[in-house]
Amino acid sequence: MSILGALIKKEFFQIIRDPSSIMIAFVMPLMLLVIYMYGVNLDTSKIKLGLKFEDNNPELSALMHSFNTSKYVRASVYDNRDEMYKDLTKGKINGFVVIPNDFTKNILNKKTADVQIVTDGSEVNLSNYIKSYPVSIIRQWFSESAYKYLGKKPLIEAQIRYRYNQDINSHHFILPGSLAITMTLIGMLLTTLVIAREWERGTMEALLSTHVRKIDIVLSKYIPYFVLGMISMVFNVFVCIFIFKIPFRGNFFVLLFVCSLFLFSALGIGLFISSNFKDQFLASQSALSIGFLPSLLLSGLTFPINSMPQILQELTKIIPTRYFVSFIQSEFLAGTIWQIVFINSIFLLILGILSAFIVYKNLKTRVE
Repeated sequence: MSILGALIKKEFFQIIRDPSSIMIAFVMPLMLLVIYMYGVNLDTSKIKLGLKFEDNNPELSALMHSFNTSKYVRASVYDNRDEMYKDLTKGKINGFVVIPNDFTKNILNKKTADVQIVTDGSEVNLSNYIKSYPVSIIRQWFSESAYKYLGKKPLIEAQIRYRYNQDINSHHFILPGSLAITMTLIGMLLTTLVIAREWERGTMEALLSTHVRKIDIVLSKYIPYFVLGMISMVFNVFVCIFIFKIPFRGNFFVLLFVCSLFLFSALGIGLFISSNFKDQFLASQSALSIGFLPSLLLSGLTFPINSMPQILQELTKIIPTRYFVSFIQSEFLAGTIWQIVFINSIFLLILGILSAFIVYKNLKTRVE
């Protein structure tokens, strides 16, 4: 036990003396959170939309006003269709809406009033917004206009209500999910460099010449960086809740417990990478390619897992970030749902134990 304590003490001194560990644990996640908060936005607002009113009915001035005051649209009125097509081609507008000259006439005659919406199909997600926003604005205008008494009432009227994220603010689920990506990168980078650094500096040979056991080496690499990682996690959660005002409806102790399981597995993957390389640069690059990119793309934060090919869906089952993203988004937005906590905790624990076992078996204790 005294040997393990000495090794742990050595690692803590190493952390204090090496500013890169502090930067990885605190500066890097803060930068990533700022990027996710202010640089990533899935709420497509203020799309650039062209408008052409071929119907000169004065009653449509209210509809034009609705487009101009919408928080989702930045409208520009055109007199010429060709000009709109040119601006769409140049990217000056994302799409345009044409109100035909028989628009109000068809409404008065209780016929279908057609509206032309043209979007740029090269940006699929944006084109879906452009398709839906004008329709919503026109429907809202119609429901408040005098024409609503002339139109045929639909058999079913949908009233949409959103639970958990009533404001439909994408930052409320992006930032909690980004904590999983951030902690994956931090957990792996913290431990990816430690064993490689020992080999690179020649201290591993000196360590192996003593009576230290393999289990002592493994635990001495886990424990200090686990403590540092948990402090970093608390710091990141504090920034999300109190600085960026992300609502938190869960239990803080449950969050810490599942975070510890996730960090346990992330540190294990980092140590596995570090034990296979004797060069810090190669180890860090491997951590980015093996750990960060799959976590970013296959965790379900950016792309829904159900929409992926079957082989990739199976691959996500061995990625710890998948389970932590599912848990932490639910914990922030919906609160503590014990079924979600239990399932994700089991998988994270299994992956953590498996990675620790592989690290123990893979660690070389003989100088080649």
